[in-house]
Amino acid sequence: MMTTPKIYLVSCVSKKRSELSAAKDLYISDWFFKARAYVEATSSPWFILSAEYGLVNPDQIVPPYERTLNTMGVAERRSWADRVCRQLELQLPNPCAVTILAGMRYREFIMDFLRRHASSVDVPLEGLRIGEQLGWFASRQ
Repeated sequence: MMTTPKIYLVSCVSKKRSELSAAKDLYISDWFFKARAYVEATSSPWFILSAEYGLVNPDQIVPPYERTLNTMGVAERRSWADRVCRQLELQLPNPCAVTILAGMRYREFIMDFLRRHASSVDVPLEGLRIGEQLGWFASRQ
């Protein structure tokens, strides 16, 4: 029986290196290190939800930036989400299961798109505080 391909979407974080880096190396918070280790252990494809660049391949070389969805207004977040959905259309295998490791601001306007285009959508960290999220990752290593 063929299994449905799965991809992971991981949000960017504010703590970054100060030099041009592969996206997977740009973000340097404890949360991102744990999220990256978790998704890489699955051997599934994954992408970063970047407030500056939209959907980013982890190996893509990007400069550091200061933008965050947490300070954007609703219209700007909708515009960002539209961009991400257009980028996702090119990346999602059909059918595909999607797991999102990202906060509400990063999910809010892409969830409808994902529910329409993915066979399943999982948000395992939903409702968990940061310490609980770190614990969730630690329990799965």
